[in-house]
Formats: sequence, C-alpha cells, structure tokens
Amino acid sequence: MTDKTVSLLHAQEIHQQAKAAGKKVVFTNGVFDILHRGHVEYLEKSRELGDLLIIGLNSDSSVRRIKGPQRPLCSQEDRAIVLSALACVDHIVLFDEDTPQKLIEALAPDILVKGADYSVEQIVGADVVLKNGGKVLPIELTPGKSTTGLIKRIVAAYGTGED
Repeated sequence: MTDKTVSLLHAQEIHQQAKAAGKKVVFTNGVFDILHRGHVEYLEKSRELGDLLIIGLNSDSSVRRIKGPQRPLCSQEDRAIVLSALACVDHIVLFDEDTPQKLIEALAPDILVKGADYSVEQIVGADVVLKNGGKVLPIELTPGKSTTGLIKRIVAAYGTGED
C-alpha cells in the first residue's frame, strides 16, 4: 500500500520505541474519504500535539457498515496513499471494526484526538487513554468543511449521475 501504512504489531513497536526515546505518540482515526482542507488542518493540528501521528483508517468494509453502501467513494488503498502524502502523517493502521476501540487498546497512545464535535466522554477509546495516563483532546474543526457537505455540493452541482 504505502511505506507509511503499517500493521498493528509494527505500530505497537513504533510506539514503544518512541516512548523509550521520550516522544509522544498522537492517535486519531477516521474515514478520510475525500480529503479536503478540513481534514488537512485537523491532521496538522493533531500532529503539532506530539512527535508522531498515527492514523487509524477505517477499512472499506468498516466504512460501508457505518456510512452506508455508497461509501467509501475512494478505496482504502487510495485513501491511505493520499494520507501518506501529507507530511504531518507518520503512520497509518487500517482497521476493520466499526470503532477503533481495539486499536486504541492495543496502541495506548499518549494523546488521543478527535474533532470537537465530540465531547471527551463520546470519544471512543478515551477511557483507555486516560486510564494509562494519556490525554484526550477534542480539536476544533474548520467550519463549513466536511466530506458530507462536499458530497452534497457535488450532487447539487452535477446531479446524482444516474440516468
């Protein structure tokens, strides 16, 4: 896929090495279906909070279950390649579950971030990170920049593409 896409086992090793070196690992997750300004600004803010940014990327089957049969628009491979091109992204781990709970439990990141549209209590894995002495930080999102909004604008401008 990409050199930034790693297995969970490799991500755990990376985190252990970072921790031994006194570095902080930041984790976030998402679909990142059509990468846009809101995503980029969110990921850059996330990376600024620590020394490494690991992204949990929903697999195609996970996206279909949580977003519906018409998503994702871009395959997991395409999404990983686009995310890998961002300098702020250090590593990507694909996950098949509906939530990143197991991934967060396995990684135990130092800092867990999610958009500020979630309260700390709503952020999946927050309990694990806090229990391990880490931080959970909601990050303000760029107003008016969302994948759903972008899809709606595309459909309004170009129609559904169905004849």
